[in-house]
Amino acid sequence: MLTTLAVLGLAFSLDLLVGEPPTAVHPVAWFGRLVDAVDRDWTDGERGQRLVGVAVAALAPLVPAAVAGGLVLGATPLHPTAGPVAAALGLFLTTSLRSLLELTEDVVAATDGDPDRARERVRGLVGRDTSDLSPAGIRSAAVESAAENLADGLVATLVPFAVLAPVSLPAAAAAAAWVKGVNTLDSMLGYPSKPIGTASARLDDLVMYLPARLAAVSIAVAAVDPLAFARARAWARTPPSPNSGWPMATLSCALGVRLEKAGVYTLNPETELPTLAEGERAVAVVGRAAVVSIAVAVALAAVVATVATPFVPDLEPLMAVPTTDDTAPAEVIEWA
Repeated sequence: MLTTLAVLGLAFSLDLLVGEPPTAVHPVAWFGRLVDAVDRDWTDGERGQRLVGVAVAALAPLVPAAVAGGLVLGATPLHPTAGPVAAALGLFLTTSLRSLLELTEDVVAATDGDPDRARERVRGLVGRDTSDLSPAGIRSAAVESAAENLADGLVATLVPFAVLAPVSLPAAAAAAAWVKGVNTLDSMLGYPSKPIGTASARLDDLVMYLPARLAAVSIAVAAVDPLAFARARAWARTPPSPNSGWPMATLSCALGVRLEKAGVYTLNPETELPTLAEGERAVAVVGRAAVVSIAVAVALAAVVATVATPFVPDLEPLMAVPTTDDTAPAEVIEWA
């Protein structure tokens, strides 16, 4: 359990100190190039594309999972700290918190006096057309993205990592990388216009079911409004995604603001779009919700460590390297 805590601590220390690595050296961007390579017309018919998409969804996420798990497994015999450090790096590369909060805070601040810059910067958070958004509409988009990405960019990879880490660090790293691969596939292929991405979108819906709701509960706790999660039920299913509406609607209810994507969904419609102060508060709430999520992950790891300890064999005697006792007398061989 102490190793798990150290790994989690190192991963999030790296996130706070370094933030998002440059795109050119980011493994998620490398995986994105693989997705780009398979995103083409493999067959003439839509049905054939969907069948190809099933294979893509089943096989592509295994690539980052195998790489992450293999690196941790390969590093483990090198030094007692090598495996945990490699696992921490893997978790760090599959999560994003500091960059999310900094960009959201920057967009919200820019809406007060520099809306053109805010419209440009918010494109790093959302894919919608921002050219006609008002400052309040830009704040809404930024706040929505912060809530949704708390689930996608933190909770989704953190929870399986924390659950598996007390049992196997290679498996934990592989699970986090697999989930990140599924998320990336959905973000790049999961559109109605891309039949090849249908299976990826469905798989992401399944994978994100629990993380989205855990993120929503964390937001309610962080906002000191536990009932916000219950009130969010009224609008959580309004967005097309079966999962993203939960953290967004919960944050909307906790802040008492309206969040909307024109022509797609409106959350908490009887309130107003967020003001500058409410946008700033949203960033603070999401930051605190991240801390709550990490605390929950640590608690889950502790439970798993307690339950799994009697069943995990002690491998140290098997991995011990025989040594020569220099103090023992050498065998004397007498020649006739």
